Amino acid sequence: MALEITFRDATLEDLPKIVEIYNSTISGRMVTADTEPVTVEDRLNWFYEHNPTKRPLWVVETEDKICGWVSLQNFYGRPAYNATAEVSIYLDESFRGHGLGKTVLQKVIETAPRCQVETLLGFIFGHNEPSLRLFEKFGFEKWAHLPEVATLDGVKRDLVILGKKLS
Repeated sequence: MALEITFRDATLEDLPKIVEIYNSTISGRMVTADTEPVTVEDRLNWFYEHNPTKRPLWVVETEDKICGWVSLQNFYGRPAYNATAEVSIYLDESFRGHGLGKTVLQKVIETAPRCQVETLLGFIFGHNEPSLRLFEKFGFEKWAHLPEVATLDGVKRDLVILGKKLS
């Protein structure tokens, strides 16, 4: 899939599509620990926690259609961790499995230093092999393994924290 991909700062008008893409991942039990769909209202505070210079929330577009989103979020919420950010990537169902995640993660790695981010973290379920492979392909290493810390539909799931130093 050779697509012309662009990134832009998300606007409040994009939030319904961002939520729709996020909610589309819940039933698969691979990506998020949410077990029920969220609403736009549920995500308003999260939306406003982002800002273009330090903690961007970008929509990923092709031909003026939003095909995904990516965000950098604070890690642990204390000032000493300001140079560390958690990266989250969510793609529209029709764009998954076509290599778009590589383009998005490359953009994050290239842009993060301009956001004063020196360390990126990915919080990924242990059974989410595609995401684990993607992050490892870009040099992320396993920094933590939290066994059976989540329960999805009665199944205990591991959380893996992958990290990458950028400087």
